[in-house]
Amino acid sequence: MTEEAPGAGPRVAVEYCTQCRWMLRASWVAQELLTTFGTRLGEVALVPGTGGVFRVTVRPGAPDDAPEHVVWDRAVEGAFPELPQLKARLRDVVAPDLALGHTDRAARRAEAGTEG
Repeated sequence: MTEEAPGAGPRVAVEYCTQCRWMLRASWVAQELLTTFGTRLGEVALVPGTGGVFRVTVRPGAPDDAPEHVVWDRAVEGAFPELPQLKARLRDVVAPDLALGHTDRAARRAEAGTEG
């Protein structure tokens, strides 16, 4: 893996509703993404919002005008993300070659709507 300048990789934003007091959930999601992806990400930002928002977006690194990709939107999905699903979706955008091990299996089950 090559070394990049700090902040040079993809920027992930976790927008959360301050009225709903979802900052703790958002910070936990950010921590999990940083733990899983490490230096493959340039930044993970917490973005305060209102109106029940819980959205995770990613903007690939350079150029700065690269389009933002919505990884998860609670308003569209109707629920909060399960971490395996979220990690798999983010991986598909920022590091398609990254194997997530047991997280991949759990994400496939969640996408298929099956348990265990």
